[in-house]
Amino acid sequence: MAELTIAHISDIHAGSPYFVPSMMDRVVVELNELRPDVVLCTGDLTEMGFRPDYVTAKEYLDRIEAPCVVVPGNHDARNVGYVHFEELIGPRWQTLSLAGVKIVALDSSEPDLDYGQIGRANYGFLREEFVQPASFRIFMLHHHVLPIPGTGRERSMALDAGDLLEVLQECNVNLVLSGHKHVPYAWRLERLFVINAGTCSSLRLRGNTRSCYNVVRIGDDRVRVARKYPFHGEEELIDFVPSTAAFDKYICRTMEEGA
Repeated sequence: MAELTIAHISDIHAGSPYFVPSMMDRVVVELNELRPDVVLCTGDLTEMGFRPDYVTAKEYLDRIEAPCVVVPGNHDARNVGYVHFEELIGPRWQTLSLAGVKIVALDSSEPDLDYGQIGRANYGFLREEFVQPASFRIFMLHHHVLPIPGTGRERSMALDAGDLLEVLQECNVNLVLSGHKHVPYAWRLERLFVINAGTCSSLRLRGNTRSCYNVVRIGDDRVRVARKYPFHGEEELIDFVPSTAAFDKYICRTMEEGA
């Protein structure tokens, strides 16, 4: 198949004192120059779930020319913020089929809690969606499903991560995309690849990490994932072959510098 380009952004945090408008402006410009087939946003559009912050985040998303699939994060669910999400952004559960790639996006947030879950009640939905024919399968949520190095004591990953990962492997999902921790990282778990995004527009950064987002390029039995730094270049994160699960993973230099 022709190469499919996916931009993976996360953790905008509009309304936070650490939110950098010029950084988000640059992200929008770069995405429109990249012209990806779709932009996937894995949550935390806002800092506290308040309507004005949603309005700000929506203004940026509306300027992105590519279609966007967005799920809420734990910050978006604060203060009944999911009501504004549904009104201003869209449904909290979405599916999309694009050039043989199946994307399923589910809300993992819980109101006013930092942790989240998908929940057993939704596993049947995942199985129904992913049983449909597809050459590549992507699942996206806000909360990470595997621990992220350099983020301290693990407290707020998806509570049902183990059961969820088992279902995703059963469904032959190739790629899981998440955010939440503001640190870009990649794992391989058997034949499943898990990619975490950094924050694209916030200065709430651990160590020497920098604001960034991911670019996923899916070709014929090869997937390349790179980190893109607004105003700067990009560097490879991971390169893998879906049919064999062979991969090359590259060290995030900013994390190593802070080690």
